[in-house]
Amino acid sequence: MDNYIGGYANVGEWSLLPSESNYGPSWGVAGGVGFLYEMQAGPTYSSTRFLLDVGVGAQGGMTAFKQKKTSYVELLNQKDLDGMTFDYMYEVMNRKDQYNDLAVQIPLMIGVQHKKFYMMAGVKAGMHVLTKAHTTATINTYGRYSEFAEFRNMPEYQFFNDYALKGTSNAKLNFSLDLSAEIGGRLGLVTDAVGFDVPKRKIEYRLAGFFDYGLLDIHTAPQPGTLVQDFTTPSVYNAIEAYNKKTMVNDLKVNDIMSTTGFASKVNNLVIGLKFTILFQLPEKLPCTICRDAYGLRPIPRSGRLKYDE
Repeated sequence: MDNYIGGYANVGEWSLLPSESNYGPSWGVAGGVGFLYEMQAGPTYSSTRFLLDVGVGAQGGMTAFKQKKTSYVELLNQKDLDGMTFDYMYEVMNRKDQYNDLAVQIPLMIGVQHKKFYMMAGVKAGMHVLTKAHTTATINTYGRYSEFAEFRNMPEYQFFNDYALKGTSNAKLNFSLDLSAEIGGRLGLVTDAVGFDVPKRKIEYRLAGFFDYGLLDIHTAPQPGTLVQDFTTPSVYNAIEAYNKKTMVNDLKVNDIMSTTGFASKVNNLVIGLKFTILFQLPEKLPCTICRDAYGLRPIPRSGRLKYDE
């Protein structure tokens, strides 16, 4: 049995997979680093070894949802400046919701190594320690009246065309448990067999492809979102008073895609990429070649003379 310590680095594509959503899966990038302990076991002089890995690491990334089509928000039965009843309509276009995340991971993997090639499978437990949600969108607002045609592009009534919104909010993701697998090979010249008298390198390098798929829903409870820009300006202050101070801030949350009351009922995690690993063999006690025998002989000293215990 051989023992190793080492480190790894990985990079890949990160997606969040909502079970149903107007946005579909997100697309982004993630990278991570970590430390690990590996035990290699198997028959002496065999080219096949059984592997056990445990470690700790950190992974950070960015992924974003892009809106596929225009969505709508309705504020029904509002009163305009003239006291008339209307529905205040939002057309939300070109919306992008980006999530930045940092997670601490604990991998537990088992596998097999045969000559240069190896494969491993297991789980990675993850704690998401820092998550930010960023939203950008373009909106049109207009009034829908029963007596008239739609009222558009009237700033004094809070009816705007192509108004740019952006915002940032703290978010939380639930504990994650990912099914993980990797397959690859050892780099450089390596020996097929193992054993204390088989020459081998004390450092191993590996390159592999991997994937992590979330077994758990990482949804979180809805978080209050704050949009950086809204309609609260002196020129339309009276209109806001007339609309019961209802603005986009009240109805469009920054991170509602990831909320349990938002677009998706369930969200799973997926990372696919490349992983590089370096392992350093720990010192081991090797069998002696000339040992003390039953007559009390000590190992041959440098002088080459045998000595007996007195």
